[in-house]
This record gives sequence, C-alpha cells and structure tokens, in this order.
Amino acid sequence: MKRTILTTLLMAIVTWISVDGVVAADYKLNPFTLAYEGAITKNEPGKVNIHPVTYKLNGLDISANVYTPASYDPKKKYSAIVIAHPNGGVKEQVAGLYAQRLAEQGYITITADAAYQGASSGKPRNVDKPAYRVEDIHGMADYITHYAGVDGSRLGLFGICGGGGYSLKAAQSDKRFKMIATLSMFNSGRVRRNGYMDSQLDMIQKRLEQASNAQAQEVAGGEVLYSGDANLTDEQISKLPFDLYRQGYEYYWKTHAHPNSTFKYTTSSLLDLMVFDATDQIELIDKPLLMIAGSKADSLYMTEDAFKKATGTKDKELYKLDGATHIETYWVPRHVNRTLDKLKTFFGRMK
Repeated sequence: MKRTILTTLLMAIVTWISVDGVVAADYKLNPFTLAYEGAITKNEPGKVNIHPVTYKLNGLDISANVYTPASYDPKKKYSAIVIAHPNGGVKEQVAGLYAQRLAEQGYITITADAAYQGASSGKPRNVDKPAYRVEDIHGMADYITHYAGVDGSRLGLFGICGGGGYSLKAAQSDKRFKMIATLSMFNSGRVRRNGYMDSQLDMIQKRLEQASNAQAQEVAGGEVLYSGDANLTDEQISKLPFDLYRQGYEYYWKTHAHPNSTFKYTTSSLLDLMVFDATDQIELIDKPLLMIAGSKADSLYMTEDAFKKATGTKDKELYKLDGATHIETYWVPRHVNRTLDKLKTFFGRMK
C-alpha cells in the first residue's frame, strides 16, 4: 500500500518537470499521451471526458480525440467546436489543451491529427499540402456533426497557428461553421513562399526548383526528401533570428514534446504550399470572426493582414493578448485563460 502511494506521488511529481525554468508535461505519464498542463488522465462521471476515435477520410484512417462536457447526456443537444492544430503539432498538444478547456465550457469538441501526420495514416509521412489540411477540417465537421448530442446548426471552428490559416480557408466555403476563431494564425503559404517575416523573397525560385526536383525524385521511386527537419543544439536554437522559432523548438522538443510531432514536411509539398495563401478569397467568410494573437508575437503581421482583408463580414474582432509571443499563447496560463475568456463570450453566442 505504501509503495503504491509513493509511486503515485513520484509520478505526480515527475509528470511536471522544469526545463530551463519552464513547466513541462510528460506525455509518457499520461494514458492518452496528452502533453499539456491539467490534461485528463482518466474518464470520470461528472467531468469532462476524452474519447479517442478513428474515422475514414478519403480512404485514410484519421486519429482524433472527442471531448465531451461534464455530465454529458447524448440525448441532449450541444454546440460543438472543431479545433485545427498547428503546423508540426498533434492533437495531444495545444489543440488538446483548448479542446479540453472548451469542453469545460460546455461544448463537444474535436481535434484530429492531419492526414499523413501524427497518428493518422497516409504515405509518404508528413505530407503538408494545403488542400489536405483544409479537407481535414471539413472531415472533422463531417464526423462531429453526427456525434451523439451534437446540434449541427451550432458548429464553431477554432484554428491555431497553421491550423488557423487553414481554418480561414475552410470557412470560406464550408458554411456549416457559424463562428470562426483563430489563435496566433500562421499563413503557411505566405511563409513557405516568402520566408518568415518575408525574409527570403530572393530565394523563391530556388526553393520552387528544389520542390520540383523532389517531386520528380518521388515519382521516379527515389528517396522522399524533407524540409524543416533540423536537429539543433541549445546554442544554435538560441541564435535563431525569430521568437517563434526559438520558443517553438523549446515547446515542441522539450517542454511539450510528443513523438508524433515534427517540424519536417515533404519538400514536394512546397509545390502546393508556395502557391497557397490563406487570405486568397477571404472575403467569402461572412460569419462572425475572432482573431486572437499575442501583442509581442513576431507572427502578428499575418493575423493583422488577414483581418484587414476579411471584408466579407462586419462582425469581426482582432484581439491582442498583451505581452504574449506566438508560442506563449499555447501554454502560458495567463494567456490561455484570457484566450478562453474571449472564446467563451464569442462562441457563447451559438448557444
């Protein structure tokens, strides 16, 4: 008995470890491999529960988690929210955090690993084509609107980082989404084309040539080439020019690491990524739009640009989290709580 109690206490202690002063979540000690603070460790009556599910999308097996609110009754009707994860992220990280916390507000939520990524199937691994990521969002909507207790007429969409950019694209045509919100929106096409903060404009043609060669090599049955895959030392990370990249390595490799999460993507994906832009035809969004970003985020320029171009709706708001950087909106409690307060008011209009 004493040994059992001691083991439990030790697990509780090591679940949260400090890396460079940052509180970290150990996915290995969570039965659902969740990697965020306050994550569910078991399903209990009267509390928010997590339900791992798998469904088919274009012939692939999609791995998702559905969160149901406390005292969930499948005979009742609930609003639901689809949550799209960041580039390189998986459902067990920040997307899961917000899915759980929004379920605490009374919503049924779903977050899924993108096709070809995470625990979802698809080969080659880590394809990152915009059309696939947008289809992932439609697929989550397809699944959750038929989940017991979901009122399909009260469906919201919340996209984080790259998932925010793809959510803007998905919402342009998918009118099942009645409310659209983004957090730290990342316009994947613009960044892959122009470089982060438009810093690689002189290399566009070179990168397109590399992507074309990678595609030719894949089609010929050769090795699949990847971009974005780097094993950097702490010293190299500290010298990266942007907060997003420095703190991103810290978050994804240390404090909230998960084995299914990776920065790499097939180089051939750039053929589609570099001609994509989340803001193209953004004026087709005619529903309420809330865009949240940190006031100190070096990615803020993408949220501001998209917000300005979203002329199809007058019901829109740009909300800046004072003092927050991009990655800090993923886990720092005060920024997470302020984001959730804002989302509570926003999505509460669906109820």
